[in-house]
Amino acid sequence: MAFNTVEKTSDTTYVRHMAVVDVATGKVNVFKDVPSENSYYPSWTADGKHILFTTRPHEVWDLAAINSDGTNFHVLKPGVQNEVTCYSPVWARDGQSAFCQDMTNIYQIGLDGAVRAQWKIEEIIPKGDMSGDGRIDVSPDDKRLLLSIDMGEKSGRKDWDGALPALWAFDLQSQKPTRLPPKKLFGWDGVWIDNDNVLFLSRAPGEKDDSIYRMSADGKNLKRLIKNGRFPSVSAP
Repeated sequence: MAFNTVEKTSDTTYVRHMAVVDVATGKVNVFKDVPSENSYYPSWTADGKHILFTTRPHEVWDLAAINSDGTNFHVLKPGVQNEVTCYSPVWARDGQSAFCQDMTNIYQIGLDGAVRAQWKIEEIIPKGDMSGDGRIDVSPDDKRLLLSIDMGEKSGRKDWDGALPALWAFDLQSQKPTRLPPKKLFGWDGVWIDNDNVLFLSRAPGEKDDSIYRMSADGKNLKRLIKNGRFPSVSAP
């Protein structure tokens, strides 16, 4: 399990190291070769051999990768001063490329750091955009992205402050987006269970906390699994 260790260095300063814990033994391996005390959003390859994450060794955030044993740290996409950070990093299932977004565009980046594909969010999803917390997940067959999108639509809820959150599937081959839940169902922070089912966060009208739901990709078979949950994840199918 990859995670960020948090260390307090003063009354006001915290640092975040990248680390992996062996669930069976409880042994923690803090990655000493990562040249930054600020690292976030780890994403595993399907084979468990490599981890993708964002890190800030200087004034901008880099998109970096490292072997799961803490060796071979390298930067895939260096940050650029006065340019927006790449958020939501996630590996393609074949481990040969990665996806991320900068709140305006979604990118597919090769292992050499070159941009293989780029999609402007507002063009593939009209009235849609992504925040720095917007999540991307890749379907097990590597054919679709699951996108957490903020819609420029009225929520219709008196107790909801902010954009209307919606889940969209984006077919990488046809370039066609499909909205998954019906509009009345808010959905975000989604991940694929398999090629036909997803987990995501939602909040029913009148509730104050989020819950984890399961639903088929055609919008059917909706079921709440965990009340007051957050950040759903799925082990590799």
